[in-house]
Amino acid sequence: MRRILVGIVALISCLEVAAHAMEQPPVPDLDKVKVLDLRTAQSIALGGNPNMAAAQARIEQARARVRQAAATWWPSLDVNGSGTRLHLSENGYQLLHGLAERMGGSVDRNPIVYSSGIQATWLLFDGFYRNFKEQQAMYGEQAADAGLADSRRLLANAVAEAFLNAQLSQTYIDINQVDETFYQQQLKEAQNRFKIGAGPWGDVLNIRVQVNSAKAGLIQSQQEFEAAGYGLAALLGLPDAALPSHTRLASLDKDIVMAELKEEPEALIKGACATRPDIRQLEMVVKQAEAGTGMAKAPFYPKLQLGGAVGGLREGNAHLTHDDFGNTVGVNMSWNLYAGGADKARLIEAEQTRREAIFTLAGLRNSAAAEIRQALALLAAAQEQVRLQRETVKLVAENRDLAQNEYAAGEAPLIRLNEAQRDLVATNGRLAQALVGYHLAQQRLLAATGRNLAGFDQPAAVK
Repeated sequence: MRRILVGIVALISCLEVAAHAMEQPPVPDLDKVKVLDLRTAQSIALGGNPNMAAAQARIEQARARVRQAAATWWPSLDVNGSGTRLHLSENGYQLLHGLAERMGGSVDRNPIVYSSGIQATWLLFDGFYRNFKEQQAMYGEQAADAGLADSRRLLANAVAEAFLNAQLSQTYIDINQVDETFYQQQLKEAQNRFKIGAGPWGDVLNIRVQVNSAKAGLIQSQQEFEAAGYGLAALLGLPDAALPSHTRLASLDKDIVMAELKEEPEALIKGACATRPDIRQLEMVVKQAEAGTGMAKAPFYPKLQLGGAVGGLREGNAHLTHDDFGNTVGVNMSWNLYAGGADKARLIEAEQTRREAIFTLAGLRNSAAAEIRQALALLAAAQEQVRLQRETVKLVAENRDLAQNEYAAGEAPLIRLNEAQRDLVATNGRLAQALVGYHLAQQRLLAATGRNLAGFDQPAAVK
């Protein structure tokens, strides 16, 4: 009955997995995506990264090990058959020949002997080894499930970091393009003033230098964006590790409203310890180690096995009849009393493996708590940076406009306008860095608490 119940539970689990797979939303087609946002990128990666397929294969291996462990509860049935040609030695033949003559028969020196049979063995008791072996396999399957979830968690976080770094490079491209456009306009105005004798040739040369500097910054930003795109494409699982030429990343939202985190660190840590897949995976490893300790105790108990066999033997003809068959039935008990201390050593090894797993789990929980507290501190600092840089950008933009008006009116030298424009470009860059830092801190906090996969049960929006 116990075996039947286990089989029913396994069948239900398989059906649940199949139903869940059928409910999974389709992976967005990147060829149809013109503007790629973070959620869509994460959805594509979770569905297309080959490492996820490898993790799924590990789960299937673990499920197969569960079935292997369950199989040991059933009897073993073996069928055998053979045909053997014998060549008797001279002495052996003479001995058998003499005996046969006395009984009025004969002996073939090269007989062919045919045999066939069926044998069944059933292990009745093995010191609870099979119980713990099956438990270990089941915990191994649960650990593999948690391992897949943790791989998805880490992948989603890696995609977020790669996406945001690429988005920062794309923002630098936009900033340098605006800078180049500004100086191109200033160059036209300086050339016009020079033509009518209202401006020096030195201003024209100076502004050309600034135009070239903006172009150089643009080229560098484009190279950095291209390199970042390769890393992002690899995480998305694209075969050529390259984003489609028509795909652009969503622009960095400079006006995003930053939400205040109201949850306390202790609550986040408690929730992470209960839900983070890597912690769940190590909890299953601890249970596996506990089952391993039970397995190591099995040799201290006797083994009891039931066996039976039906076998037939015939010489000279492979056509065995009912009269050629016999049978045996027996119960075998074996109990090793001493093996040089090997059994005790294996038990000590298993117990230390369990202690190692327990301490490793405790260390991981401490690391998770540290990650959450660090992420909270970085998030608070990033929010302050965004507020500061937003205010600074407004001040610097106003100063640049003032310098531009003064230069156009001939009330200020070109050097003041250049300084004001450089300050504006640098400040816009620092604002972009602060915004990306804020988003990165958010993603790291979500990953540290195990919440960065929330919402992926629904299809990601495709633009």
